Amino acid sequence: MNDPLKNLKSSMEKSIFKDFSFSNERKNAVRETIRTNQQAQFHIETIIAILESVQYESKDGYNISVQLFQKDERTFQKNEGQLYTLLHLLENKEILTSNWLNNKKYYSLNSKGKKYLATYKKDTDKQGLSLNPFITEASL
Repeated sequence: MNDPLKNLKSSMEKSIFKDFSFSNERKNAVRETIRTNQQAQFHIETIIAILESVQYESKDGYNISVQLFQKDERTFQKNEGQLYTLLHLLENKEILTSNWLNNKKYYSLNSKGKKYLATYKKDTDKQGLSLNPFITEASL
């Protein structure tokens, strides 16, 4: 699994924080706190709602959040930053693609994302959808 904070760590190593570090015990405590606070934060239905929102046209994060709100999906209502975390994760997992236009990042569904969405719609018991690893990773 790729380290999503690789670039940040690299940047910090080259900056004034190069001698700053946390003990493994502290790192594990922080991870556990985050995991406890966010466990089961994202549901498959939330991810599917995001995929559906960019199914036919590219959208920026704000318009995705508006569409989710209109669908009565309130997961990100008080913490919009988590939406961007999930969007970046889906982009890193090559389910979404993005491009910049007029200083906004637009997300769109690629072929892998279309397969996930088609599998979800076709599979009535939702057993064929393997998004659980993404949900777990996003909750860390």
